[in-house]
Amino acid sequence: MGSDYALVHVKYTIPPAVLLTLLYRPLWSKLDTYRVGFLVFIAVTATIPWDSYLIRTGIWSYPSHVIVGLTLFDIPFEEVFFFVIQTYNTSLLYLLLSKPTYQPTYLRAATPSSPAPWKYQKWGGQVVISAIIAYGWYCVKANVTGTYTGLILVWAGPVLLGLWTLAYQFILGLPLSNTALPIWLPTIYLWIIDTLALRRGTWVISSGTKHGIHLWDGLEIEEALFFLATNTLIVFGLVAFDNALAILHTFPSLFPDPAPQLPSPVILMQALFASPKKYDEARLEGLREAVRRLKRKSRSFYLASSTFQGLLRTDLLLLYSFCRVADDLVDNATTAQEAKEWIAHLNKFLDLAYRGPRSRPALIKLVHEQFPADTRSALVQLPTDKLSRQPLQDLLLGFDMDLAFDTAAPPIANEDDLKLYSERVAGTVAQMCIELIFRTYHSSLSKEEQRAVENAGNLMGVALQYVNIARDIAVDAKIGRVYLPTTWLSEAGLTQEQVLKEPAGPRIESIRNRLLDNAFKLYNGSKHSIEQLPSEAAGPIRVAVESYMEIGRTLRQEGYVVKAGRATVPKWRRLLVAWQTLNQTSKSRCGP
Repeated sequence: MGSDYALVHVKYTIPPAVLLTLLYRPLWSKLDTYRVGFLVFIAVTATIPWDSYLIRTGIWSYPSHVIVGLTLFDIPFEEVFFFVIQTYNTSLLYLLLSKPTYQPTYLRAATPSSPAPWKYQKWGGQVVISAIIAYGWYCVKANVTGTYTGLILVWAGPVLLGLWTLAYQFILGLPLSNTALPIWLPTIYLWIIDTLALRRGTWVISSGTKHGIHLWDGLEIEEALFFLATNTLIVFGLVAFDNALAILHTFPSLFPDPAPQLPSPVILMQALFASPKKYDEARLEGLREAVRRLKRKSRSFYLASSTFQGLLRTDLLLLYSFCRVADDLVDNATTAQEAKEWIAHLNKFLDLAYRGPRSRPALIKLVHEQFPADTRSALVQLPTDKLSRQPLQDLLLGFDMDLAFDTAAPPIANEDDLKLYSERVAGTVAQMCIELIFRTYHSSLSKEEQRAVENAGNLMGVALQYVNIARDIAVDAKIGRVYLPTTWLSEAGLTQEQVLKEPAGPRIESIRNRLLDNAFKLYNGSKHSIEQLPSEAAGPIRVAVESYMEIGRTLRQEGYVVKAGRATVPKWRRLLVAWQTLNQTSKSRCGP
């Protein structure tokens, strides 16, 4: 019994599948299973009738000595497996390459100045694809050497036309790493495989139905077209799927209950058919600003944010954007009085935000009258309907403590003050992140158990703030602040004035290490609570924590010298930490 075709899979298609699976396994979710499974099902069911027709009409054939003999509608088993493995490999490559991209920011709303965004590009694409379909139909009807080409075009063209019509915004707008790269990498790889197979006679194209043109020696132009078309179909299908998800998770006014974590095909189609005129442009702009802030202000948390999914990722971005804007308003004030006024405005904002929908007009008025234009979206888009007020109020109290640096009495006199400050400016943020997680995903924990996890999150936030302070001793000294407890300085024979003048040296390093010791003690005491979070969020939260704690580990390395006032972790190392963390989390959930 022959097996040449099976060997093609053993040598060339299964190894990439194994590698891609290992790489993506830590990131794998139920939604990915649904997405890839759905696409594989569509690919197989759509390709079988077409492929069966080509074999039965002699367009191509498989010598009996190169296949195992099992067939489905005259299609060799190995060929059916090819439909599955190609779709799987290209899908995983797309998922890996698109993971860092926050895709909702690439949606385009209809505005008075642009009532039909990218209308002409949409029409142009439709005209080109329609012309390709028409040419394919001509080739089929002519029944000449272009028959195989025509059958490819009339089979793939209508599907491509539909996907383009529904998802042209994403297809045009997403980075090339999300669209062109996952198409061309597997296409070129499959061209090489196909060249080897055609030379070996693993499959044969009938001479009367092909042009006889070769892309290169051994690769028929029809085969090159086939793999380009099929990989384009796969990626366009995934892009359309993600376009629908982005709409579902971005516009709660259009889809107030996107709660199905695995939305049905009907809901996905409803999302794709939603008119851009109904998109909330203010919300989109708020999300774009949030992404820009996160990229600019925190590389570690930007990396971690890519591991969150859907609505939770959106809410976390909006929360971070608000916290960042509020902090900058106070920090960038030119006088203590101005900073106090900003805190008062923020308190008034919270008063209105938590009074309910009826106070919304007053809130919008306050934001537009009292806050700078580049901060308004961060305030208006804060998901207060999913957050308790107290952590936000405590955050503002932390800002009040910052103002005390301009007074004679330092706000952090001892270790208790340090912990209180860190709880207010960082523990509250971690606590709110966990609150959003429990509001997004179902949990079997009771309310009391959830609160216990939130409290542990607060302590983890304190640990991260300790690392932040340990890293930025010199940076903070430049703006006249010392976040190290006065009692610690006294024990080391230092004063605040000395630290401000010279924030380095053996005694500073000793205090830095003491602070890091406390950070890792809190980290080790609270990290177990992460495993009590819903599975969809436990891994990403651990990435966020470990990415930041890696800064602490870097600072503790023997002989490490803080450069330019702060420690940095190379991007490759942050990526490695993220992958290792997610891999360990997935293994622990799968069991030994």
